[in-house]
Amino acid sequence: MEERKYGSEDIMVLEGLEAVRKRPGMYIGTTTSRGLHHLLWETVDNSIDEALAGYCDTITIKMLPGNYIEVTDNGRGIPIDMHKTGRPTLEVIMTVLHAGGKFNDNNYQFSGGLHGVGISVVNALSSQLIATVKRDGKIARQEFSRGKPVTDCEIIGVADPNEHGTTIKFRPDEQIFGKIFFEHAIIEDRLKELAYLNTGLKIVLIDERDIDEEDVEVSEFKFDGGIKDFVEEIMEKEKMITPVIYIKDKYMLDERRYIEVEVALTYGQSQSTVEYSFVNNINTYDGGTHVQGFRSALTRTVNDVAKQMNLIKDKKDENLQGSDVREGLVSVINIKFPEPQFESQTKSKLGSGEATGAVYSIVSSKLKLYLEDYPKEAAAIIEKMILSRKAREAAKKARSAILRNTGLEIGSLPGKLADCSSKIADECEIYIVEGDSAGGSAKQGRDRKFQAILPLRGKILNVEKSVLHKILENNEIKSMVTAFGTNIGENFDIEKLKYGKIIIMTDADVDGAHIRTLLLTFFFRYLRELIENGNVYIAQPPLYKVQAGNSTKYAYSDDELKEITKKLDENNSRYGIQRYKGLGEMNPEQLWETTMDPNTRTLLKVSLENASYADKMFNILMGDKVEPRRQFIEEHANYVRNLDI
Repeated sequence: MEERKYGSEDIMVLEGLEAVRKRPGMYIGTTTSRGLHHLLWETVDNSIDEALAGYCDTITIKMLPGNYIEVTDNGRGIPIDMHKTGRPTLEVIMTVLHAGGKFNDNNYQFSGGLHGVGISVVNALSSQLIATVKRDGKIARQEFSRGKPVTDCEIIGVADPNEHGTTIKFRPDEQIFGKIFFEHAIIEDRLKELAYLNTGLKIVLIDERDIDEEDVEVSEFKFDGGIKDFVEEIMEKEKMITPVIYIKDKYMLDERRYIEVEVALTYGQSQSTVEYSFVNNINTYDGGTHVQGFRSALTRTVNDVAKQMNLIKDKKDENLQGSDVREGLVSVINIKFPEPQFESQTKSKLGSGEATGAVYSIVSSKLKLYLEDYPKEAAAIIEKMILSRKAREAAKKARSAILRNTGLEIGSLPGKLADCSSKIADECEIYIVEGDSAGGSAKQGRDRKFQAILPLRGKILNVEKSVLHKILENNEIKSMVTAFGTNIGENFDIEKLKYGKIIIMTDADVDGAHIRTLLLTFFFRYLRELIENGNVYIAQPPLYKVQAGNSTKYAYSDDELKEITKKLDENNSRYGIQRYKGLGEMNPEQLWETTMDPNTRTLLKVSLENASYADKMFNILMGDKVEPRRQFIEEHANYVRNLDI
């Protein structure tokens, strides 16, 4: 092998925003849908920071035709005078990393954007961005493309002395993101959260993507009750054991700096736990040190009060555990923190150690006062927790019995599993298929070296409506957990996963879609780390087979079918179309060729773009509350384009 020289000429220096375009994942986490929406969040965060500083009370977001997004606020407006670098300040902020007004606390006591990279990253990853500023009696405008100025910063008009604010209009770059589509529901959900977190702030969302004016959709959010209203909305019609408990106080870091802690919580009759956490309005959906402080305070305080009320004995083995205390809990933690440290630029997890002590101190003292002042509500909450502890202990015994009886603990394999010969997890994959018919074709068509087949009989249990020990009694779920090798619950260990890919392969009909949804619900609730680790996939079998003489073509969508038949019609060819309703209709060779051959198949990786939104949707669509599901269907029925009846 020829030795390749490595010298100074190989060292690249990326100028300006080139580094962002070269490695966008470093700045927005991913170039999938989650990263696409992150551009909007970075833009909105700047407007929210103006609201936090007390200079903005209205933010308007427009979704425009052509994949444009426009964000307007009535804050102070980005400075438009000349910067000491000799360039307009607006241009510096938009084109230079780590340029911003948030590196000291003179302008912003609290801020979500700390590194001065947010809006410049949006600019770098947009094919077009137009910034318009009103301030100092002037209207200024500058246009950019892929991070570079296209025009100078120009004064284009006169503004009323009382007019001020910034408008950012941008279009994400297809070179970076490929398919561009902003999800109205995800954006609406996030903006509603922000309105809850900022009492009195009005946020307006306008969807103008359909040119017909009658189709323009406008949503307006403003909440005077703040996160108390948020908790009540989460609870909806579920009966609360206690009214919403609201806690707010400051924790001094030194003579000038402080952490503001705001918490709202209540308990419902259900077993599910709903926890939202925010830092400077940033949704920390992976939690962090502030959540640790809240949980510790909650568990410690409840145990202390329970002992005072003689509801539990003063013994270590009588203590309520964190899982007992959080069952049925609905909480929102919202802290304002000067210069918080996040674990990445996407800010999904707080790492600042001071937050733990601040939240713990305030929540424990305020919550204890509430529980002592309202003994009736305190007793109701603690009695629910004691029942949770008893259920946990019973579930542990039942789970141990189930594990012993099914061999989950000793690694035995389910009888229906057709395993592969390779034992190297990264190269192995397991197909979960519905029914013995599809299972038979898959077993015959597979590559036995690296492909395993696990047929399921019927629909698995809807885990959203059940508890763990009941779930483990379901034969199909036991088969999956046994086959994967990871175990489940507190015994889950991803290092023991036997297959790098877990592929859901169901029929292309309503029943198949339902089974797939049930499986995804199970993965999300009990094997979520497999999704986060990128191990779960969905197979894409063809919908149609087109036979023209000796030629066979497969169509995976209605549009693809139209393309195939159009060409055949142009050539006056005679052909027949078969609509596949089930995988069992394909012979093993066809199933291999279309759906299982790594060289020709299409797999969809299941990813978690927005954990809190996913949690909400699983609860609405698969939970035991009928009314939210009916409301969702009524609101979205008009968007259905292809319902297989």
